[in-house]
Amino acid sequence: MSFIIGSERDEKHISDSFIYFAGAKFNLVQNGNSPNRYIWLHGDEQTARMALDYHIRHFAGLAFFIQNETREIPFKSTIVDPNRIFSRNGSYHALKKFKPGWQRGTLKQALDEIDSERTSFLDILMPGGNGRLIAVHNNFRGYNVKNEEKRSQRTSIKPGQNPRDFIICTNEKDFEKLSTGPYNVVLQSEIPEKDDGSLSWEALRRNIRYLNVETRLGYLTKQKKMLRFIETTLN
Repeated sequence: MSFIIGSERDEKHISDSFIYFAGAKFNLVQNGNSPNRYIWLHGDEQTARMALDYHIRHFAGLAFFIQNETREIPFKSTIVDPNRIFSRNGSYHALKKFKPGWQRGTLKQALDEIDSERTSFLDILMPGGNGRLIAVHNNFRGYNVKNEEKRSQRTSIKPGQNPRDFIICTNEKDFEKLSTGPYNVVLQSEIPEKDDGSLSWEALRRNIRYLNVETRLGYLTKQKKMLRFIETTLN
């Protein structure tokens, strides 16, 4: 089961704790009492970690930092992408990806375990009230905003911005405000037919204001500016 142990820091308004989900440890850093939540999910995306570490010390909220050095996390006798286990269907395909053959009954047991821990994890991760959930990611394999256009309901692509730096949001009012700024923004407010287990779709199912701040790996200043832009633009 997931659990938390708290510890205080000397830094003003900052406290630390941690939680486990699917065998992965997440350090939690809280600043103040804002309902806003932040998460860094992929251990190989270090620019995103540094951007979020900086951001949570300047803006209120609760930030989740995965304690892992690679994209996938070890789980039982395989590895899984932590951003593909936020639904049972996504978890099924994530568990089968690197281990196609499971002994009879063991796959169901693994899925049941993830289901149980997911509930506890999301109860803490998901913001209350009108809070936002912001994920931070980096890309380094050519992935860019054009890959997201076909599953987006609205887009605001800026000619002066690198297509690998962009914001995904699930709330139309957030999109309208962010699209007036300098950054690439897309709106994804409809759940796709194929559920890949990503956090964005679980947030959308729960009617949570979700945003993903995506930049090229190594572009720390850019990602810090994009996070600040979201904070100062959205209510």
